[in-house]
Amino acid sequence: MAQVQYIGTGRRKSSVARVRLVPGNGRVVVNGRDIEEYFNLETLRVVAKQPLVATENAGSYDVLVNVSGGGYTGQAGAIRHGIARALLQADPEYRAVLKSAGYLTRDARMKERKKYGLKGARRAPQFSKR
Repeated sequence: MAQVQYIGTGRRKSSVARVRLVPGNGRVVVNGRDIEEYFNLETLRVVAKQPLVATENAGSYDVLVNVSGGGYTGQAGAIRHGIARALLQADPEYRAVLKSAGYLTRDARMKERKKYGLKGARRAPQFSKR
């Protein structure tokens, strides 16, 4: 018999996280490595685990994550979004808690494109009067 698992996909900037929640004891594995090993900063670990803490499920699910693209901050945000979506699949009653905390909303902020005539998205070339 197959084990029960809940799947959620999270996105942030250019990062995509595929998250699987499996009943267990609270282990978080990111790309085959433990979360403490994958994220050096404590703040990123806290961000990734926020939905589990908010719904008081920190010790009841093992989280298996495949994440790609972007930097560490974007990946942590994508993992948070994926875990929130997977928890919603596990129990729809978590929706109010997750929605009010803002974990279900996809963060739409992206890098602004570079415009012609400028050195960056908004950075203009240096001005000289003479």
